[in-house]
Amino acid sequence: MKFVDEAKITVSAGGGGNGCLSFRREKYIPFGGPDGGDGGDGGDLYLIADKQVNTLIDFRYKRNYKAERGEHGRGKLCSGAHGEDLYIKVPAGTEAWDDDTDELIGDLVNEGDTLLVAKGGWHGLGNARYKSSTNRAPRQTSDGTPGEERHLRLEMKLLADIGLLGLPNAGKSTFIRQVSAAQPKVADYPFTTLHPNLGVVTMKDVRSFVIADVPGLVEGAAEGAGLGLQFLKHLTRTRLLLHMVDMAPIDAKQDPVESVLTINRELEHYSEALGSQPQWLVLNKMDLIPEDIREEMCQEVLERLNWQGKVFRVSGNSGEGCDDLCEQIMDYLDELKAAELAQAALEAAQLEE
Repeated sequence: MKFVDEAKITVSAGGGGNGCLSFRREKYIPFGGPDGGDGGDGGDLYLIADKQVNTLIDFRYKRNYKAERGEHGRGKLCSGAHGEDLYIKVPAGTEAWDDDTDELIGDLVNEGDTLLVAKGGWHGLGNARYKSSTNRAPRQTSDGTPGEERHLRLEMKLLADIGLLGLPNAGKSTFIRQVSAAQPKVADYPFTTLHPNLGVVTMKDVRSFVIADVPGLVEGAAEGAGLGLQFLKHLTRTRLLLHMVDMAPIDAKQDPVESVLTINRELEHYSEALGSQPQWLVLNKMDLIPEDIREEMCQEVLERLNWQGKVFRVSGNSGEGCDDLCEQIMDYLDELKAAELAQAALEAAQLEE
């Protein structure tokens, strides 16, 4: 299936039904009076998050959605039926933007989240509504109001705990294949990964986390070089970034230190928040470096970067160091969740006081 993470659609809620102009006409009742009923309200239009939907590709083929119109009122004080609401399924993690005003309407993160994006029109009033002691035969009615119409821009952001960063051919896809059941394409040329991939890493004690692999960045990505920054939005929801560094590049002129600095510059250009997200440095392809110079090379990279965070030495191909890295990631995520639960309990206790 083709991966599509952005789409533009037009949504129209149902218009309200018109009120009815009618008078009661029955034998032996010469002055029956007005009996025109109200129209029905128009149907609302909602987005609903559904985990069975993985991409926005369906919206490339159908771009217009319209909820049902309310029925018109009828005689004998019969009101029109309300228009049926329309629910549009989108992937969990979808943001809905008003494409005309660039306003964020809402974010559907969890399964079953619903978002009203277009309100149905109000029903019109029948002439029975205008009856009074001084106006016994009103001929006045009102029409239903039109339903709301909006041009939406849908943006899907993958829901993952961990995001992989790195230049093309840094070994991200090989790593995700090593630690999960995901099977992204792996080859010895740049830009093998053309769209994001998700993998679920399951530990021996059945704990698990989700890792996202996005296409590699190159210098100038902010200006559109390579695949640009279009997929970086998928890393904004992650809790931790793993910065994969190719320690044995095919091109001997490629400097691992400059690779790290290049990626971080592009991150900061894209988003200050993403640029300041927690990062762990993962020195990859260690199996290709002779053992007698391996540690010396790693120390040189760390000193030149003045790296203060966590560092791991792994081989995505052989699996060396991958288990230890995954264990520490899992422990880190558990600590974050425990801290969030403790903070939520504290806030709840403060509200009760």
